[in-house]
This record gives sequence, C-alpha cells and structure tokens, in this order.
Amino acid sequence: MSDRPDFSGFTCPLPKLDHDTVQMAHGAGGRLSADLFERLILPRFTSPELEPRDDGALLDLPPGRVAFSTDTFVVTPLFFPGGDIGTLAVCGTVNDVAMMGGVPQALSMAFVLEEGLPLADFHRILCSMEATAKHAGVRVVTGDTKVVGRGQCDGIYINTSGIGVVPAGRDLGAHRIAAGDVVLVSGPAGDHGTAILTARAGLGVQTQLMSDCAPLNGLVEVLLASGADVKALRDPTRGGLAAVLNEYAVAARVGIRLDDGAVPVRDEVAGVCEMLGLDPLHMACEGRLVAIVAAGDADRALAALQGHEHGGGAARIGAVNDRHAGVVTMATALGVERVLDMPLGEQLPRIC
Repeated sequence: MSDRPDFSGFTCPLPKLDHDTVQMAHGAGGRLSADLFERLILPRFTSPELEPRDDGALLDLPPGRVAFSTDTFVVTPLFFPGGDIGTLAVCGTVNDVAMMGGVPQALSMAFVLEEGLPLADFHRILCSMEATAKHAGVRVVTGDTKVVGRGQCDGIYINTSGIGVVPAGRDLGAHRIAAGDVVLVSGPAGDHGTAILTARAGLGVQTQLMSDCAPLNGLVEVLLASGADVKALRDPTRGGLAAVLNEYAVAARVGIRLDDGAVPVRDEVAGVCEMLGLDPLHMACEGRLVAIVAAGDADRALAALQGHEHGGGAARIGAVNDRHAGVVTMATALGVERVLDMPLGEQLPRIC
C-alpha cells in the first residue's frame, strides 16, 4: 500500500531510567533533565554541533542562499500506520526546505512533554526521528525540552526548524508559473489524512492504509538534476492538493485545469472519503510533491519522479492556462468543468 520506507518500525534499546513516565522534574533543569538528555535524547542524535551541549549551534554552510523553515506538530494519534509524530516532524521540515529549492543541512528540535507520558513512547518517537533524519541525510544540531502538567498537552508536541542552502542559479516559486505549464504530482493524493482518520476511527485493520509520510529532499534533487525546467514545487499538506493548486493560481494569477481521471487516488482512500462525504483532493499528504514544469520538459520530469523510491506513482494531472485567473477547475469525463475550491477549513483537525 505504500511506496516509502516505514520508519515507525525502527526500534532501539530503551536505557534504564529512574522513572517510567515523564515527571515535572524532567523539565526543571536538574538531574532528571540531564538524565533525559544524556541517556535518552543525545544517543539518538550525535553530531559535532550537538556534542558541546550548548544552547545553540554553530554551523559551517556551503555557499548559497539560506532556506529556513519551522513547524510545530500536534498529530492525534501520536502513532499511526506508516509513522508517528516524530517521523512527521522530521519529514515536514525537511520537505518545506526542499520545496524552496534548499538542500537541507540541519534541524533543531524542541519537545513539549506532558507529565505522565510513558518514556517508552518518547523513546520510540526519538528512534523514529533518528531513522528518518538519517534517511534524509540531515543532522540534528540543537534543541530544547519542556514539561507541562497532566491534561495540558496531548502527550507530546514537537517543533522542528530546518535550514538548507539553495545552490546558485536555482529559482523556484509561483512567480515563474505561466500558461502552458504542466502540473505533476509525485503519487496518490490523500494517503496521510485518510490513514490518520481511519486510525482514529479504529478502521486501520479493515483498510490497511498507511501514511505517505517521507522525506522528499532526495526526490527533489533527482527531479532538478533531470534538466527539466521546474517552475515551482510544493508539498500538499493541510488542505491537500486543492489548497496548493489554489494558492498557485492566486499567486501566479493564472488558471489551472485538472483532468479528473488523471489524479491518482487509491481505491481505499476514495472509498473512505466517499463514505464520509470527504474529498480526497482536500486530504493532507506528507510524502508527496506538486511540481509545475515547462510543457516541453513534462515527460522528462515525470520519468525522473517515477524512477525514485518516493515518486513511483507520479502522474501528469493538468495544465496551467490564462483563463479565469485564480481559479482551479476539474474537467470531468463528460467535458464539464467544475470549480475545485480552496478548502473552507480543515476536514480533519490535528493531522500534522
């Protein structure tokens, strides 16, 4: 059901600790705080920048413009088919940097832990973050931990910030989109949001859906190295494919027309969404990208995506036009066009 590694299965031995759950003292800056960092966190994220144990990090970066992103993750449940909040935190920030054309270099991570959270769960999340960061080729260089009382947090919140370097000559963004460009997507829409929904509803066994959560910086580099004229890149997270395309249409003052049958959606995703009255194109993805490319390079770009482990389901789904600026439409098999609106709100809250 998935074209990506499942980082949720990675485990590492839980060190012996004085407590089984998070205590308020773990955030007080004393011995328990030191134990949490030295025995649980630090072994997962060894890097030259983290080793001095300072309150920040000094980085040597290659030449180029710096891409910077930050995000906070509050997903429910913490563990879901295909990943967990830790996997999501690393992928989310790595992908945001990569979509700007940056080559991700380093991450910070900050945890808000709820008193009573099982330390075994925290350790499992750290192991997922370690495995995902290694897969993405990024290092964790600094961070922070705070503890709040019972009932003041859903177990754990994670903030990650990331920096990357944009190589000289790389220019991506809505300002480059023009009529005639082609819209590509790297895989089926809606997997992550639907996997979260079925996990909450206890439908995971029946559907076997998995989140598409994956770091996409490698996929981006393969796409850009293909020589295709890539105009813009985005990952369709909250609001899904519909939100990204509407943002592009407004920012570039163009129209975008999708072909209904061309947008890849898994049968199980379509079935769950139809049953609940949801639109798969409004469902979040965490391991997909949308690429706007010059028409003459569409085939080359598509082949590059399909040749990568995270782009096997890539498809050409539509084109940019100069009609109805700011509007995204979907053409049905009967030739009728319907407007694909920006989502009014979240179909499913607390998904990332």
